[in-house]
Formats: sequence, C-alpha cells, structure tokens
Amino acid sequence: MAAERAGQAEVSAWRPRVPGVVEVFHAHFPAYSYPMHVHDAWTLLIVDDGAVRYDLDRHEHGTPHDTVSLLPPHVPHNGSPAVPGGFRKRVVYLDSSHLGEELIGAAVDGPDLRDPVLRRRVGRLHSALGRRGDELEAESRLALVGERLRDHLLRRAAHPAQRQRPDPALARRLRELLDARVVDGVPLEEAARLLHAHPAHLVRAFSGAYGIAPHQYLMSRRVGRARRLLLDGLPPGEVAPVTGFYDQAHLTRHFKKLVGVTPGRYRGRGARRAP
Repeated sequence: MAAERAGQAEVSAWRPRVPGVVEVFHAHFPAYSYPMHVHDAWTLLIVDDGAVRYDLDRHEHGTPHDTVSLLPPHVPHNGSPAVPGGFRKRVVYLDSSHLGEELIGAAVDGPDLRDPVLRRRVGRLHSALGRRGDELEAESRLALVGERLRDHLLRRAAHPAQRQRPDPALARRLRELLDARVVDGVPLEEAARLLHAHPAHLVRAFSGAYGIAPHQYLMSRRVGRARRLLLDGLPPGEVAPVTGFYDQAHLTRHFKKLVGVTPGRYRGRGARRAP
C-alpha cells in the first residue's frame, strides 16, 4: 500500500483467490462520510482505529474497537466517523455461499456482534488474505468465521425482534426491475408504466420500504459493479460505459462519493490482485 499522507484517505483493495470472497478492502478515512448506499454482498467489517457510526434500516449503530459488524446485502446503510481523526477499517465482502439471504433479517436486527473470539478470527483471516500463496489458510479461517457468524444469526433468527423490515410488494417489484437493468437503467415514467403506479407513488413506496431513493440504489449497484471490474484490471475509461455511467467523469463523481476515493486511486494506488 502507498505510504499514508496526513489528512488524506488511503485504501487498498483486492480480490484474493478464495472462494466466496468478493473483495477485501482496507481503508483509513480521516474525515470521509459514506452516503446511503447498498452492496450486493455481505459486508464483514472490523475497525482497528477510531469508530464508525452508521444507520441501517433506520436504526443507528456503532463500531467500538472490539465489535465485528455484519451488514447484509441489499439493505441501505451509511457511515461516518464517530470520533475525531476518523477511522481505520478492514472489510471482507462475502457472497451468499457462506451466508444465505435467509439470514438477512437476523443481521438487520443486530449487525454489531460483541464476540472477542470472532474478532480475533476475523483479524487472522485478514492477515491470511493479505499473503499470496496462503489461500488454503485463508479458506480455513474463513470457514471458521462463517460458522461462528451463522451461529450468531441463527440464534437471533430463532428469537426475532418484534419489528419487521418493511418490504411492500410495489417497492420490491421496483427493486427487482432496477436489479435487472443496472447498466441500462429505467426511466421513472417507464417503471411507473410497467408497474402500474404513479411515478411519485413509486418513489415514495421505494424510499419508504428501503430508506433510500431508487436513483441512489441504482448508483450503488453500478458502483459495486465498477469496483469488481477495476479489480479485474480494467481502466476507469473502459469501466464507465459497461457499468451504466455516461462517461469517466460521471463514474468518478459517483464512485468517489460512495467509496471515498476516485476510481483511478482505487485501482492504481491501492488495488492489487492475486497472481
């Protein structure tokens, strides 16, 4: 990773050859705040320095030093420094092979896990993921982490919280439409016609169900795809049109807003791939 400069965000991102791991992302953000956004993967987060506060499903949460946070896919969240000086975090994005979507509700009810054993295991997982040639060790450590996460979520699923995440049928249908047309997009008038709803009602239904506007959700999905392609080695100018952005400047504006650095810095300064 490039040497850190005072007051400036620094990131390192890569995709290891470990089944189930979508991306590894290490970052130091002295002042950056994430807007509301979504991921299509599970976000397994530990904070090594400072603290983060975030909203998930309209409830505020925090990440003390000994906490492991597990944010489920498709659920909007944001994030900002909870203390002066920002935060330093390590994230593993996991696909559904380790955690199924049936566990999303349990994760929404309690994303922050106070578990010292799990915290140590996640830290050791990151160490293994950062060493080329140690993929078997990383797979083994990930298996233990996944098992402990599932145990936490299954216990919570057996005793669910009283509140339920709203998911009205109209909002769900719009989300499915947006998911099917991430790159091409869909004009609001066309979506309203396809779903037999007034445009304003459609926006209100989606925002009320998911806590994020339809356009914010779509941009989050596009940026997520852009991250994967940048880690594959594609330059930002090629990534922009195949992920639904008008041009590289359009990609850069939304990428920096959601990731904290430009696509070029993400790919060129910190990004690395396993051989």
